[in-house]
Amino acid sequence: MDETAPQKGTVTQRAIEQIKAFIAEGRLEPGQRLPTERDLAVQLGISRSSMREAIRALTVLGVLEARHGSGIYVTQLEAGDLLETFGVVADLSRGPALVELLEVRRILESTATALAAARITPDRLAEVEKHLLAMNATDDPEEILAHDLAFHREIAAAAGNDTMAAILEGLSSRTFRARVWRGYQEEGAFERTRREHAAIHRALVARDPEAARAAAAAHVGEVEEWLRAQLGG
Repeated sequence: MDETAPQKGTVTQRAIEQIKAFIAEGRLEPGQRLPTERDLAVQLGISRSSMREAIRALTVLGVLEARHGSGIYVTQLEAGDLLETFGVVADLSRGPALVELLEVRRILESTATALAAARITPDRLAEVEKHLLAMNATDDPEEILAHDLAFHREIAAAAGNDTMAAILEGLSSRTFRARVWRGYQEEGAFERTRREHAAIHRALVARDPEAARAAAAAHVGEVEEWLRAQLGG
């Protein structure tokens, strides 16, 4: 029994890679229905149970979707669907692993904010300002959290890179941010973070990518340092 399990896993992995190759090569297009499980198993020369496992794995990853009574389809392969697992990683990471995620977020957030400074539309800039004002008008951590998430989401969208926005959305765990805001409330650090948000907004208004990059990096860097302090250095 133990000897056959690795082989089955290997066969399933090969099936996963083959289906992904079909999609990459255009033999399966977004929105297209897959051949039946039986036909695919015959085509790839594997058992139906291995094919079923491969389809299940690709469904979890957002590559395929099951439509009741209709079959299995390739999804639209949008970045947000394919990168949802980032959110799980951010929610479940602890300690040093969470600091590493913040380092990644600092790099991407600063880049996205710089791009947004060059590309943001007046309407989206107005949305960013709306959430900034709402954050400044309350001391309720839950309200601040909601507007903080929306503030950064609007900026990421303004960068014009859907893949980057999807990764940032995944890295911006609501669970973790709630913990940060509670910590900031206890430390009386709301004013500092409000100043950081205001600096980002000013750079966007000025259409200054480098100032926007620096302001965003400083803002996430403060969160990073706060977490390091929470972890005892």
